[in-house]
Amino acid sequence: MIQVGTVLNVSDNSGARKVYCIRVLNGSRKKYARLGNLILVVVKSLRKKRKSLSKVKKGDIFCALIVRTRMKSISKFSDSFSFLENSVVLLTGQNKFVGTRILGSLPKNFRITSYMRLLSLCGGSVS
Repeated sequence: MIQVGTVLNVSDNSGARKVYCIRVLNGSRKKYARLGNLILVVVKSLRKKRKSLSKVKKGDIFCALIVRTRMKSISKFSDSFSFLENSVVLLTGQNKFVGTRILGSLPKNFRITSYMRLLSLCGGSVS
């Protein structure tokens, strides 16, 4: 579960490395965000190799989609899985992806959401 104050990794090639959650979206009094929810984040650090070519800058505010969580997730078919890190993908104001590639694998539950394009950008998928 992701809440305000959580530091997350970025899984795309936008140039950001770590982001900080400042708000959980999709509800007025929602405390926690889970896999597939939107949050509002601030960029805390950048990747060293891409600082000059980066699409983002330190201190920028973005919407982000949670793609991996350390908490165990259970799908409709009673498959459970968890990841080793909490990570997000950065989105623009029009809910388009900032990066063009996603590093690592994603769960297959994104197949039934409006973010199906994620599966074509990532390396692989997990049950």
